[in-house]
Amino acid sequence: MTDIRNNRSRRRILRLSGFAVLGAAFLTSAPSWSQEAMVVVPPPALDERKADATSETAVLAGGCFWGVQAVYQHTKGVSRAVSGYAGGPKDKAVYEMVTSGRTGHAESVEVTFDPRVISYGQILQIFFSVAHDPTQLNRQGPDVGTQYRSALFFSDPQQRRIAEAYIAQLEQAHVFPKKIVTQLNEAAPFYAAEAYHQDYATLHPANPYIARFDLPKIEGLKRLFPASWRSEPVLLRVAAAK
Repeated sequence: MTDIRNNRSRRRILRLSGFAVLGAAFLTSAPSWSQEAMVVVPPPALDERKADATSETAVLAGGCFWGVQAVYQHTKGVSRAVSGYAGGPKDKAVYEMVTSGRTGHAESVEVTFDPRVISYGQILQIFFSVAHDPTQLNRQGPDVGTQYRSALFFSDPQQRRIAEAYIAQLEQAHVFPKKIVTQLNEAAPFYAAEAYHQDYATLHPANPYIARFDLPKIEGLKRLFPASWRSEPVLLRVAAAK
């Protein structure tokens, strides 16, 4: 496993100067999401919809929040997707502190969606299929540390029931070659990440990290879930300008 301290240094170079020579070299040698076959997972057998609800929120952690945010910004029924931190205290919800892996936070995305258009179960289906690999423990691709863990933070008991049943369903069907390690957590405060992290994949598609690890996820959503695909992403900066 890649040394976490060295990984943080490489990641900082990739994030802040996406065209750096060292960053390009690291990307060349790192395993790529695009080189892995995205798993087509079945829809959840248990997928309740809230009666008369027009809005629901889900908080999901699946590695670097750039790609996860972008996937849901391209998902029909989603009105808002925010990159941020969950699982740790407010005073440490700062990127440079979270990257230490010692704050308890996970890089997360808060997804607000219309349950009349897309259900929580469908949100999870996309999460387990194209947004990340739920069998990687405390890492995603080149990013290593507990801050990149796979986790769900539930807003109510109904979300927990759906998630627990769905994970059991996927495990029983042996959808993945390894065990799902996604953590299941009760509701925790969500703290929005710094402004420069928001809409990052859309604003910086030429960044080597985005091109190699995140654009394939967006393409995977389009290819595997065409009914849920929207070509124009719902961006925070566009919404703020209205």
